[in-house]
Amino acid sequence: MAGSFTVLEDDTVLSRIDRIFHKLESWLTLMGGIVIFLLVFLATANVLGRWLFSLPISGYIDWVEQSMAFFAFLGIAFTQREGGHIRMDMLVSHIHGRSLWVTELISSVLMLLVTLVLIYGSYLHFLRAFQIGDSSLDINLPTWPAKLVVPVALSVLALRLLLQIWGYLRAIKQGGDQPVAVPLIEDAATLAEKEAASLLGDELNQDEKNNADRNMDDSQK
Repeated sequence: MAGSFTVLEDDTVLSRIDRIFHKLESWLTLMGGIVIFLLVFLATANVLGRWLFSLPISGYIDWVEQSMAFFAFLGIAFTQREGGHIRMDMLVSHIHGRSLWVTELISSVLMLLVTLVLIYGSYLHFLRAFQIGDSSLDINLPTWPAKLVVPVALSVLALRLLLQIWGYLRAIKQGGDQPVAVPLIEDAATLAEKEAASLLGDELNQDEKNNADRNMDDSQK
């Protein structure tokens, strides 16, 4: 399952690189979000144009198909850093200390190997599309930009995995339960405490707003 994770920071070289790299991941994720936002407008314009003027947007399906690669892959490294990918924590959550970091290290190394294979295959797929001038069926939209996004995003993911492998190796060497630059699993008690604090915070903010409204009404009277 996708759990709740925390990434700790300090003044070490690893943590500084992690924070700098996280800014790149955040920008890529923002770009993916912008693509989704633009797709909403495109879909709205297509529906309204078809309904009001019987004039849908030409190549609408082509644009949607090409944009899927952007919002599907640009945020993949960001999600890995935050520990947001679906995973099974039933066993891992009961492991602590160096045993946990060894388990996470093996998992990260396997993910890196798979990612490198995917980078190679997706790059060849992009190169073939670029060389033959592959395009969409409806409006002949070039497909290579969308296909290029995949190896680029996976390369960023590979660098993120290398940083996490570094973090796990450092954790294995130093021991302890609070390494930096890697997602830390939060236990059920911590999650419950955060959820309770969040609910209490919302209630306090609502009470403050209600008090402010009542004070404003009293002053107007």
